[in-house]
Amino acid sequence: MSEHVYKQIELTGSSKTSIEDAVSNALAKAHETIRNIQWFTVTETRGHVVEGKVAYWQVSIKVGFTLD
Repeated sequence: MSEHVYKQIELTGSSKTSIEDAVSNALAKAHETIRNIQWFTVTETRGHVVEGKVAYWQVSIKVGFTLD
């Protein structure tokens, strides 16, 4: 097994549907420009409320990827 060096970035994804979709949206967008994504950690979960109901979810994540 080779040794790796990782870099972390923080992202916030959103979704009208679910927390999981918010995470998936953030990862999918990051994947467009970042290679070698290896893991993520949820750092914060919050939502926007309209008329007493959840209008959308916001999830902040730290994403780790290996450097070339």
